[in-house]
Amino acid sequence: MVWNKDDKYQFEAVFNYATIGMIIADSEGKITQINKFAENQFGYLDNEIIGQPIEILIPRDLKEKHVHHRTNFLKAPANREMGSGRDLFAKRKDNTVFPVEISLSHFKKEDESFVIAFIIDISIRKKNEADLAQSTEEIRKINTDLEQKVDSRTKMLRETLVELEASKDELHKALKKEMELGDLKSRFVTLASHEFRTPLSTILSSASLIGKYTGKDDGSKRKKHVDRIKEAVGNMRDILEDFLSLGKLEEGQIEVKMEVLSNNELKEELNRVVNSMDQLTKPGQVIHLDCTMKDPVRLDKKLMANVLSNLLSNAIKFSPENSPIHLNCEQAKDKFVFSIKDSGIGISEEDQEHLFERFFRAHNAANIQGTGLGLNIVAKYLELMDGKISCQSKINEGTIFIVEIPQ
Repeated sequence: MVWNKDDKYQFEAVFNYATIGMIIADSEGKITQINKFAENQFGYLDNEIIGQPIEILIPRDLKEKHVHHRTNFLKAPANREMGSGRDLFAKRKDNTVFPVEISLSHFKKEDESFVIAFIIDISIRKKNEADLAQSTEEIRKINTDLEQKVDSRTKMLRETLVELEASKDELHKALKKEMELGDLKSRFVTLASHEFRTPLSTILSSASLIGKYTGKDDGSKRKKHVDRIKEAVGNMRDILEDFLSLGKLEEGQIEVKMEVLSNNELKEELNRVVNSMDQLTKPGQVIHLDCTMKDPVRLDKKLMANVLSNLLSNAIKFSPENSPIHLNCEQAKDKFVFSIKDSGIGISEEDQEHLFERFFRAHNAANIQGTGLGLNIVAKYLELMDGKISCQSKINEGTIFIVEIPQ
């Protein structure tokens, strides 16, 4: 490479006034040039460092490795970052060590190879990362302290909160492998922090008020807040159960036990599930069961009950008071078919395309508590039985879910 006067002037201007450390070394690793910014970074003057080996800027325990890396780079020079995937450190004149990011480039002049190192001091960034980690840990400790305070406020909460903690531990174990993959962990943290906020606030406020209602005539007030706490804990338990179910499905821990149910056994099971919904129904809501089945059916009774419970609870949740819910079942050729029809808020055509995806919430259901996992779990349960589910719905006109299980 031949430098004319203008080229040399432009290079020196860029080199000396750059806002990043720049050092040039020859093929033997000796420093030939250093810019002002790098002098300030390392504490050396130009005449102190020119001609010195580049390893003068490397911490003692890393010098030998650096010589090896430098030799390999010169064998196949290419523009790239140093230390991909690991932390890099440099050493100042006063022997203090600091973290850096380094990019390498190369050029030839009069058949001699030179390497340019572009150096960024990332001490502030590393400090910010450490501060963020510390703040996160402090927040975690504060949350733990809040749970302990809730437990100590009233003896009436102790059994319920212990059960909740046990459920949380089970959830963490069930989701550990999936959470390590990254995606589910991120979504879980985001969703759990959002969905737990309201019930936790209810528990904290009610627990605080219970402590104030100590008089003999305050029994009804205490009961009111205990009921609020139980409802909040129940909502949290439903969220945890959704995540536990998802974890078992993802890890293949769901065992399918297909069995043949007679007509009477099927109706008994359907009635049992319908009756279990009584505690969830709103005033005036009635579930009508119409089963025209005459032949035996083959299915996994436990999975079928979970599918029914999920779909019925959704129908109850998204339908108004005094509205009917219809559960119909019939034999259609070689399939067992049942449907659940409600008169609720309905689902848009756009949302129906994503209805069975994990964590999906319909736009008009965003303000209604839920995890966005229920229908995804239902679809996976049905897949285990070689079944399928479909949906027919219009906004404000209700929804019909149709389930088909081959016989």
